[in-house]
Amino acid sequence: MSEVISQLNPGLNASVFIVMHLARTALTDFLIHRLQPLTSMPCKLATDNCAIEKGHIYIASANFHLLVKKDRMLLGRGPDENGWRPCIDVLFRSAATAFNSRTIGIILTGMRDDGTSGMLAIKRSGGICMVQDPNEAEHPDMPLSILNNMEVDYCVSLSEMAPLLDTVTKNIPPEVTVPDDLMIESEISERVLVDYESVKKIGDKSIYACPDCGGGLWHMTAEEGNKEYVSRYRCHIGHSYSESDLVLKQGEVFESTLWIALRIMEERRNLFAKLDQDHMKRGLVSMAQTYKDKASSIQVHIDKMKEVLFASQEMN
Repeated sequence: MSEVISQLNPGLNASVFIVMHLARTALTDFLIHRLQPLTSMPCKLATDNCAIEKGHIYIASANFHLLVKKDRMLLGRGPDENGWRPCIDVLFRSAATAFNSRTIGIILTGMRDDGTSGMLAIKRSGGICMVQDPNEAEHPDMPLSILNNMEVDYCVSLSEMAPLLDTVTKNIPPEVTVPDDLMIESEISERVLVDYESVKKIGDKSIYACPDCGGGLWHMTAEEGNKEYVSRYRCHIGHSYSESDLVLKQGEVFESTLWIALRIMEERRNLFAKLDQDHMKRGLVSMAQTYKDKASSIQVHIDKMKEVLFASQEMN
């Protein structure tokens, strides 16, 4: 990212928005201090309802989604998407619905597949799709995911991106109509709508439950021509997952549930063992043996639970 920012033309006919995967407690200011010395373009932390200015660089705050409207940016407080807030998909989707053909989506190095569904939203809205050449990316997952799911306009090295951006932003293309499903989904993210009816319009109810909130998940696909592209899931609250992220999240919840079950079983065994000792002290041998047997029986289940838990870790 630093290499691209350092080469941007200060007179670039565009605004630049940056989303990075950050911990919720991260101090985003460090990105500004890191990037500002590399460019004469003003670098700012995105703030709610702040006007968008051409030739400025805006950086998403930790723990807030970044969305854009035609005249301003918004900070979203909705749920995580693909396990992240901020999530690049949210920014891409809002930019696609606000600026359609005048949107340029760029994906650089990164792990997993955040950005794929958002980039498809840009493509379906007539925008330009650009990815870093995965052969030079430190973590090629994100650019590879996009290349495997859609046709991009440019797959280039970091050194080529800034001159390319300068060229493609010189001409402003005519606006196009944004697909209805993208408008609905963007509105859900913007207003944090809890609305079954809206989600039903953009997906089909699946058999899966949301790993984060337990609600039902709707299966969503996007098509272009006769080809089906990105397949993903979202609940009516707003949690959203690609299929690979859903697998990972289910694995996390599954392991967490097993640890909780194991803790409860061990507490129950310890209580039975205590009752065994207490009754033995009082000379109630028969009752003590009953609790001792129960403690031994639950120990068998504990051992089996540990086997399942360790096996699940290997599957993840």
